[in-house]
Amino acid sequence: MRILVTGGAGFIGSHYTRALLDDTYEPGAAHTVTVLDALTYAGDRDNLPAAHDRLAFVHGDVCDAALLADLLPGHDAVVHFAAESHVDRSIDGGADFVRTNVLGTQTLLQAAVDAGVGRVVHVSTDEVYGSIETGSWTEDSPLLPNSPYAASKAGSDLIARAYWRTHGLPVSVTRCSNNYGPRQHPEKVIPRFVTNLLQGEPVPLYGDGRNRREWLHVDDHCRALHLVLTRGRPGEVYNVGGGDDLSNRELTERILDLCGADASMIRHVPDRKGHDLRYALSDRKIREELGYAPRHTLAEGLAATVAWYRDHPDRWKAARTPHHP
Repeated sequence: MRILVTGGAGFIGSHYTRALLDDTYEPGAAHTVTVLDALTYAGDRDNLPAAHDRLAFVHGDVCDAALLADLLPGHDAVVHFAAESHVDRSIDGGADFVRTNVLGTQTLLQAAVDAGVGRVVHVSTDEVYGSIETGSWTEDSPLLPNSPYAASKAGSDLIARAYWRTHGLPVSVTRCSNNYGPRQHPEKVIPRFVTNLLQGEPVPLYGDGRNRREWLHVDDHCRALHLVLTRGRPGEVYNVGGGDDLSNRELTERILDLCGADASMIRHVPDRKGHDLRYALSDRKIREELGYAPRHTLAEGLAATVAWYRDHPDRWKAARTPHHP
């Protein structure tokens, strides 16, 4: 297949792209990959091979309809990662999130319809469901987003559904729990805490740390995405859960331990506006329909992630963003 990966220089998109080029999911498949990325602060060309005979890189904006009209023809599939994704930034200002996540998705899907693309996977988030006190969300749960980021992703999910229903575009939507792993931008909580501690700085823990999240290794997420691309049903939503459920305080304690620090390095900061208390996904559907199962435990995945940041200070020091807590 010839696959277009939007946002392919970012954390998750680049992991997926590298795996495609390594034939990780389908030995011998030799997929050809085009990466489209605007190379904003969260995209890094160094996340991808400098040169590969099955990789083409295009520096561009997913909202650029003329560019997409030229780029999409000839591609068999699209995996759409490109998005603004940091909740704190969306609270500071939501315009970029609406533009990229909603308008960008609509522009891409229209170009896919016009080009006759045969398969699209739209990558979304569990945050579109809002907060859940007990139990877990299924794919049929209502969308009740609470942050501008989550609302923009919910909007993009609905755009995807509309393009399937109206135009017959064979698009599936995935909604994942919190991702982690090497190469993640240090604005996110795990790399933020790890890189702070590696530099002898305290970690900023929101509120009392009771907020709970599931954690999904980026490699497990990308394997699930490829299952949806190759075997998923158009028009369907697939939750991709991590299975490892921790409070932010418990996660912080694990990171402290891995970095050889103690609780004296925790700095409590005022809670985030509208902070969702708990996320939890039921991923029964993707397990039963497509045979998905995560391979990474949080214990080994987190240890390997900390080791990567310790071994690669050149990859994250310049990217640290001090303006968030």
